[in-house]
Amino acid sequence: MKYSLTRHAQKRMQQRGFQEHDTDLVIKFGKPIRRDLYLLRGKDVDREIQQRKHQIQTLERLRGSAVILAEDSVVTCYHVDGQAGRKALRGRGKRPKLTRK
Repeated sequence: MKYSLTRHAQKRMQQRGFQEHDTDLVIKFGKPIRRDLYLLRGKDVDREIQQRKHQIQTLERLRGSAVILAEDSVVTCYHVDGQAGRKALRGRGKRPKLTRK
């Protein structure tokens, strides 16, 4: 959502310790109470924190994973060990030959 800050809002945000991106978070994750009012409740915060925790766990599980694409399709995925990952980053890793149908 695009919006601008009034001079009044800028002054109040400064007085109350809000940063500009804070308003983005309240609007994005808060509950719309009215057309012009968003409230970031405790359960909204808890929900978002839980989602982030799950995302962090998933990222930890996928550490060192690789995915090979051909056009818009996933061809394969696999786990890469440390040495193979370093070789792939330097462009010396073996890549399977992909054929077009």
